[in-house]
Amino acid sequence: VQLQASGGGLVQAGDSLRVSCAASGRAFNNYLVGWFRQAPGKEREFVASISRSGSSSSSADSVKGRFFVYRDNAQNTVYLRMNNLKPEDTAVYLCAARFARSSGTDYYKETDYNYWGQGTQVTVSS
Repeated sequence: VQLQASGGGLVQAGDSLRVSCAASGRAFNNYLVGWFRQAPGKEREFVASISRSGSSSSSADSVKGRFFVYRDNAQNTVYLRMNNLKPEDTAVYLCAARFARSSGTDYYKETDYNYWGQGTQVTVSS
């Protein structure tokens, strides 16, 4: 599966933004999808993940209650809705996927994912 993230941009603190991850290839609903982010000089960190059906998701404590992940398998797309953005959310946001045999979403490490898309830059000004 090939992934392409888009939708990033420059926003102000408190604004909302939605980034998308479009997938190509068949059977997208067999893949769990995760979002990661990487800020300059920092390690890549887990943001959120969503099960292959979209029925369950996980998110990092730093974004819990502000970021929401959902998917439209008919459109082969996963979305990350980011509300109440903060300057510390500034990063390149990347989506990744792994073939999933269950509905679990407890995959938080980069090495848990086999497929990666290019990132989209999100910049939050104060």
